[in-house]
Amino acid sequence: MKLMGKIFIEGKIKTLTGLSIGGSKTDTVIGGIDKSVIKTSEGVPFIPGSSIKGKMRSLLEISERGDLCDCGECDICAIFGVGANKRKKNLGPTRLIVRDAHLSEETKEQMENKIGIFKNLELIYTEGKWENVIDRKTSAASNPRQTERVPAGAKFDFNIVFNVFEQVDIDRFYQLLSAMIMLEDDYIGGSGSRGYGRIKFIDFDIKVKAIADYRGDNLPFILSENISNLSELVKDMEIKDNMIKHLGVE
Repeated sequence: MKLMGKIFIEGKIKTLTGLSIGGSKTDTVIGGIDKSVIKTSEGVPFIPGSSIKGKMRSLLEISERGDLCDCGECDICAIFGVGANKRKKNLGPTRLIVRDAHLSEETKEQMENKIGIFKNLELIYTEGKWENVIDRKTSAASNPRQTERVPAGAKFDFNIVFNVFEQVDIDRFYQLLSAMIMLEDDYIGGSGSRGYGRIKFIDFDIKVKAIADYRGDNLPFILSENISNLSELVKDMEIKDNMIKHLGVE
């Protein structure tokens, strides 16, 4: 099974509500935040690629199969990968690569200087939100705790790579786009049922590189730029036709 090329999606993830993806608890102090968000070594929040990939996989599984899958022979396993001991046929390498999404430079600057929508931000890059347990019979509150969140309006740079080995991978790529659309209507991270973790993919480009491009000037073929609506991308047959033509998988 030979690699025919790669499809790239690069753009921004915008938080529409507060985002909480758990980090280390080793720095918890009395009276401080109980649940911190994951951060880089420099203390800047990011969204792990594994969190994005894992949530998209589970949404695709429950929408297409009704349960989680590790069969080793279906399209979902080909896209997202499966353990070597679970492979039942030659699926080839995992198609999908999802990089960690790091806070954009624009958002970092606004947060650090407390300007724009982040002028009242409590911490450098995050906010604290108090949660408690409410007794449904007495309405009494108990067990107060403070959760750290990335605030709504933050933007992260995301990068997705999809490897194409055979013609059917084009259809699998569009399965991935469906998972991204479902993710926008769901949530990522913790406390989604409380309104946390709603996101939107914005300002993204879609590009493709055939193997011949790597042997030449190594520049990608741009299929479309500055897309803000995934549903429109799925419906645009010209983009799909150009993708197929450039990769030579007709």
